[in-house]
Amino acid sequence: MSKEFQLQAPEQAEQDKPNSQFFTNIQRNELTDDPLRKESSNIPLSNSLTCGGPDSKSSSFFMALDSTIENMEQRTQQLIDKINENRKKDHEFMNNFRESLLMKVSSLAEKLEERVFSVYDHNSKVIQDKLQKFSDIMERIRQTETELRQVCHTVEMLYKDLCGQAEL
Repeated sequence: MSKEFQLQAPEQAEQDKPNSQFFTNIQRNELTDDPLRKESSNIPLSNSLTCGGPDSKSSSFFMALDSTIENMEQRTQQLIDKINENRKKDHEFMNNFRESLLMKVSSLAEKLEERVFSVYDHNSKVIQDKLQKFSDIMERIRQTETELRQVCHTVEMLYKDLCGQAEL
């Protein structure tokens, strides 16, 4: 009989041994609870259980015990296999979830980037328009400054002419 258990704890391995205290207690409890076994209670327990000799009750007990143990091993293996299958499914689910999440985050990042560039483009146009207006205003200021200098120069020349004529 091959055991394929993958998730077996050290305590479980001890209980699986036929000579362990676990099985001895079960065997004693079953023997004392069985009315047919009460007759053989005068026989020492170790002799009645370890000898597979002519006592057919003893051999049928061991056959039933072996069958029960095999049944438990099969059920345990099935449970372990089911746990492992569920773990694989969970792992696949998490991988799919991660990929889906990455795709959604990437999509949202692209949309955000497009929106940011759209805002940048709009702001650039607004800034460009304002810079153009500022440039136009600065050009008018230069022209006005040039005209003002010409006026000041003309006033200065007139003042010198008037002052020069008054001295004569």
